[in-house]
Amino acid sequence: MKSFDVTVIGSGPGGYVAAIRCAQLGLKTALVEKYSTLGGTCLNVGCIPSKALLDSSHHYEDAVKHFETHGIEIPGEVKVNLEKMIARKDAVVSQTTGGIDFLMKKNKIEVFHGLGSFKDATHINVTKDDGSIEEISSKNTIIATGSKPSNLPFITIDKERVITSTEALKLKEIPKHLIVIGGGVIGLELGQVYKRLGAEVTVVEYMDRIIPTMDAGLSKELTKVLKKSKFKINVSHKVKAVNRKGDEISVLADDKKGNEVEIKGDYCLVSVGRRPFTEGLNLEAAGVNINERGQVEVNDHLQTNVKNIYAIGDVVRGAMLAHKAEEEGTMAAEIIAGQKPHIDYNLIPGVVYTWPEVASVGQTEEQLKESGIKYKTGSFPMRALGRSRASMDIDGLVKVLADEKTDEILGVHMVGARAADMIAEAVVAMEYRASSEDVARMSHAHPTFTEAIKEACLAVENRALHS
Repeated sequence: MKSFDVTVIGSGPGGYVAAIRCAQLGLKTALVEKYSTLGGTCLNVGCIPSKALLDSSHHYEDAVKHFETHGIEIPGEVKVNLEKMIARKDAVVSQTTGGIDFLMKKNKIEVFHGLGSFKDATHINVTKDDGSIEEISSKNTIIATGSKPSNLPFITIDKERVITSTEALKLKEIPKHLIVIGGGVIGLELGQVYKRLGAEVTVVEYMDRIIPTMDAGLSKELTKVLKKSKFKINVSHKVKAVNRKGDEISVLADDKKGNEVEIKGDYCLVSVGRRPFTEGLNLEAAGVNINERGQVEVNDHLQTNVKNIYAIGDVVRGAMLAHKAEEEGTMAAEIIAGQKPHIDYNLIPGVVYTWPEVASVGQTEEQLKESGIKYKTGSFPMRALGRSRASMDIDGLVKVLADEKTDEILGVHMVGARAADMIAEAVVAMEYRASSEDVARMSHAHPTFTEAIKEACLAVENRALHS
């Protein structure tokens, strides 16, 4: 029987990063993955493939709508080859997962392909595709099994016309009318992919706004932008039935007044969030507790009730984000090695990769009001930037929230081109507890999109220069 200091179950961003950090710290490390490729949801059917399709569809939309304005003329009709677009996405995924294979070899991490399940707190059975079982011994285990798409109890996902994000990444045709149930990150991103390619898209959201967990100002701005591109957005709608008849999908919902609404399309994407995935782990054998939401219970050190077993990422409490899982993977590894790392969960940014992108870190206005914290705000429109006009990316804004007395930055929220990259500046500033004046006095290269952050910080004291 092979023995290890640490075994990581699950090879997504949290799991493989945890394994690498364990190996760097001199721990003999194993990684167990039930699928044939490493990388988990993010690399295989999540973050990476969706970004590949977002980029490809963005290029197509630019060619159709914007090239002529730039003085680029393409004779004949610009056409979408969806099969080729999906193939490029698959190639990106293959290259990325292959990179994880390389990193495992480089760090001398032994990889086991098969379903990992606990025999007891220090022994794990790996059931391979051929049914054979290999038992390994491990002093410590990190559970990093991630999440799966959630569903509503009355919806039957047939993976043909009623689909999850996994199937939406490999459709054989462009939908005529894609109905998206759920106005969160995943639904809006994939909805925009197919909207650009020519589909009619209708979003049905239960809450009173899209991206409801983010600052309300961002929801308002993104709604305005998406409606301008002919998205149909129905908020405060409670879906109560999804029916399929042949190639037609019918979604029945009650609007906020209680009136029944029927929406018909040819595809329905169900994107109502994700749920922790622990099936097959046999947690009972190890004595590990899960809570009523199906999450593995952990303390502030990511330790379960069984002291040598840790859990990270989507399978524990907190935001279901790849970069949050990575930070937790690093933290768990370092704790096992005897170090004392720390994560400030308030400073883990959230991003929506629509165009314009949406990004946020820290407290929202709603949270500050609820907490009774007095704050001041500064906002700056992207259209006032020279860089935005040069690239024709004028939608969006940056909003900075600062403490009324100390001027410490409490939250930064933005919609705009490259917001996903720009938010890192706000994270750095807040990590070092910068004031809005600190950032306002920093030199920002001109012309850049990040000048909007400086201007929003200036606007906190009503002294923005370009608006």
